Amino acid sequence: MKRIALLVVVCLVSGALLFAGGKSQAGSGPAEGGKTLIRWAFWGNDTRIQLTQQAVEEYMKANPNVLVNIEPAGGTGDMFNRVDTQLAGGNGPDIIQMGGNFPDYVAKNAILPLEPYGSSGKGLLNTSVIDPGSLAAGSLNGHLYGVSVGITIPALVYNKTILQKAGAPLPPVSSTYDEFRAYLAKIKPLLPAGIYPMSDFGSTASGSTAFGYWLRYNGTPIYNAATKTTAVTAAVGQKYLELWKDYRDNGLIPPAEIAAQYPATSDDTNDFIAGKTAINFAVSNSLANIQSVMADDVDLVMPPGAAATKALWPQLSQVMTVNKDSKNIEEAVKFINFMVNSPVAGRILGNNRGASASSTYRSGIVATGPDEKINGYLNVAGPYTTPETDHLPNDTELNSTLYLIYQEVYYNKLSAVEGGQKIYDTMIRLINK
Repeated sequence: MKRIALLVVVCLVSGALLFAGGKSQAGSGPAEGGKTLIRWAFWGNDTRIQLTQQAVEEYMKANPNVLVNIEPAGGTGDMFNRVDTQLAGGNGPDIIQMGGNFPDYVAKNAILPLEPYGSSGKGLLNTSVIDPGSLAAGSLNGHLYGVSVGITIPALVYNKTILQKAGAPLPPVSSTYDEFRAYLAKIKPLLPAGIYPMSDFGSTASGSTAFGYWLRYNGTPIYNAATKTTAVTAAVGQKYLELWKDYRDNGLIPPAEIAAQYPATSDDTNDFIAGKTAINFAVSNSLANIQSVMADDVDLVMPPGAAATKALWPQLSQVMTVNKDSKNIEEAVKFINFMVNSPVAGRILGNNRGASASSTYRSGIVATGPDEKINGYLNVAGPYTTPETDHLPNDTELNSTLYLIYQEVYYNKLSAVEGGQKIYDTMIRLINK
């Protein structure tokens, strides 16, 4: 399998500005040569970084008075840890890529309402060509804070090549949890030594989307913003941890010592990419990134329980927001308009960040093999989606804390009962924080 090396340095150095030249500046102001400097923080693997830089270069050709410096990170944890530090120090980027956690930054008064710059305002951001549902998802309290560059749906990604070579059946398009566990047990003896049926994605260093999916399937949504409560209890957390312990004890996922060798901090660093597992959790738009670093053929199916419970949801893949302290707000909005709406951006980036909600962006997309698979999956999974559950306040911290609790359980430092209690206590603390 081929592998593209992740540009680790850009994940670690704040405002490294390796891609467009120039120096990091607090709040972004004039760049060298009198150009307007725009800094943009986002996450993604090496493929996304390269495609993004191509789009940025096209924008700068058309706008020679602007210098756009990208500040990428391999995963959300790395990026938000860095951005939060920058914001606290008054050195935040002009544009911050977010997800469903953008309300946390509204609460911190860190990002700007964008409707004054939209089609009914200054016209710098053409909101008239963006699907209304996407605009609504990026809004809070009647204000538009984030513009989505794509919509995505949770999925399972599987290695078709490994399964077919092993004479194993492909995963079912739709299944119950019991049926899916039976499938994993069926393919286990057919796979080559050292390859496990599925990755351990109960909690990863880069996110807790799988946990959120299971909570929806279980009928215990993570948060209700109207009542400021969670349906999750310590017993629910215990049940989730025991589900994964069962998979681990029966060899359906790698043991802890092997899983630990592949910390899933990005699409490039997990055991599925390394060819050690046949199935992993993903979101639909990540298929293109995954395929780009693998020679094997990969595809998507729905997670277990999706059809029966409609536990899937269309989520904002990434949301473009503007730092309220930016010194170049209008230029930042103009660049967002390019990334979200331009056919040129569509031609270069395709569905890398998700299925676009902009008709003009979509007009520039040239469909590839992964794009066709993504669209096919959206057609299959779409009917089984319901609106996204409210995000737990401070959910970036939930991701990192859940990962630590999960590790303590699989290294037998905590029992599932104790881990479930810690999960519940963490959630209550974050709600009340």
